[in-house]
Amino acid sequence: MSVKLLMNWDIKPGRDQDYFEFVVREWVPGIQRLGLQPTGAWYTVYSREKDQSQMLTEGIAKDLDTMRGILKSEEWAGLQEKLQEYVHNYKQKIVHVTGGFQL
Repeated sequence: MSVKLLMNWDIKPGRDQDYFEFVVREWVPGIQRLGLQPTGAWYTVYSREKDQSQMLTEGIAKDLDTMRGILKSEEWAGLQEKLQEYVHNYKQKIVHVTGGFQL
């Protein structure tokens, strides 16, 4: 059964341009190489909720074992380390795919 990795974070102030360049040039190609298929990304421009993340993203792997392998890989660790240069308040969780937007 397919599983989905839900990720959310906030972009560090003043790092927007560098962040978006990293996502396009390194993050998306990197997670795809690992077998994580990006299925959605949402950018929150304004929210009254203080705990609402600025970025919500998701990617699907074919099964839980594949997802665990991805998250334990050195390439994932490298992508995560680089991502942390541009973001803070990173959170993630794995859920079973039910279709549509999931929290």
